[in-house]
Amino acid sequence: MNNYMEQLQNHYSQIDQFHHTSTKKARLNAVATASSIVSNSLQPGSTNQTGLETGSVQPHQRRLWVKDRSKDWWENCNRSNFPEKEFRQCFRMSKSTFNMICNELDSSITKKNTTLRDAIPVRQRVAVCIYRLATGEPLRLVSKKFGLGISTCHKLVLEVCSAIKTVLMEKYLCWPDEETMKKTKEDFEGIFGIPNVGGAMYTTHIPIIAPKVNVAMYYNKKHTERNQKTSYSITVQGVVNSKGVFTDVCIGWPGSMGDNRVLEKSALYERAKRGNLKNIWIVGNSGYPLMDWVLVPYKHKNLTWTQHGFNERIEEIEKVGKDAFGRLKGRWGCLQKRTEIKLQDLPIVLGACCVLHNICEIMNEEIDDEWRFEVFDDEMVVEDDVCSLDCLHARDQIAHYLLHHGRAGTGFL
Repeated sequence: MNNYMEQLQNHYSQIDQFHHTSTKKARLNAVATASSIVSNSLQPGSTNQTGLETGSVQPHQRRLWVKDRSKDWWENCNRSNFPEKEFRQCFRMSKSTFNMICNELDSSITKKNTTLRDAIPVRQRVAVCIYRLATGEPLRLVSKKFGLGISTCHKLVLEVCSAIKTVLMEKYLCWPDEETMKKTKEDFEGIFGIPNVGGAMYTTHIPIIAPKVNVAMYYNKKHTERNQKTSYSITVQGVVNSKGVFTDVCIGWPGSMGDNRVLEKSALYERAKRGNLKNIWIVGNSGYPLMDWVLVPYKHKNLTWTQHGFNERIEEIEKVGKDAFGRLKGRWGCLQKRTEIKLQDLPIVLGACCVLHNICEIMNEEIDDEWRFEVFDDEMVVEDDVCSLDCLHARDQIAHYLLHHGRAGTGFL
């Protein structure tokens, strides 16, 4: 994980340096202009725009000015008798789940009142963030609904997402311990018939605005060809259990990278290299290579009945991962279109979306039909020529096991 985070941090530091340099130049120019104006205005005998000498103008006391904005929409939503159905429509979760999240984040995002103004309440802070993630509405519209400034809303979204990642991720999105993994294997085998499956893996793309640096790295060729429009993206690789709850995510690598390359950059890959995934299969699609811990379908032509039956079962397990991403994008509308969020902030925001997805799944929050989102990610098939003979033999054994135990695909029942 440390190696993965270090690589990702180095990548984004290049972007930060570019923005820092351009911002610094603009700031220096502004300071120089302001200094020149102040210097001229302080010269003896100089006059201001009213024709009075500068020295004759009496200093006035500064006053705090806060724009009066309507909070009617949020105050209405926050009423105890506000309809549950309408609340779910706005925040993609029930009031009880929302209250639970507020309680868990309370100590980390609470601010103190000052003599100048009252702090924004925790519930409103969380609501701004979740509403923005759920609807994907522009910040200017979010600010009007909550009676806050645009910059304030932007800051709140990042602060709450960061708190979700820091406080809630280790509780709601973590790799299973030994006992939990045993239960996960039993669940997968009970449903699909393949033993020792510890998760279903899938990689999706999140559309972004073309970055100012390293633009070619984020170019998504497959999406561009399908949509007939130039597309840029970043990747999110996820592993889910049989219920579609994420147990591992790898976020933020450029969209030009194939699924196999993203996998090699992930903490999951490092975990496997350390020998922590023994006797565990992670099931993936044809975009991943066959390894001693990654189980993928047969990719050659003219499959035997045994191989075809195996592929049908693998596709069913793959669908568990793909459907989980469909629900993730369905709940959080900000993931469905090109986002305004800065590239370097996206891993935090996307991580928060994955954590909130898990909370909703664990709390049995239903997905309304109108939220459903069909995921389209074109996989690039990789050959199995780098895998060992042991991997090939292990896959063949599983395929024969399924056929001889009557657990092959539906075409063989």
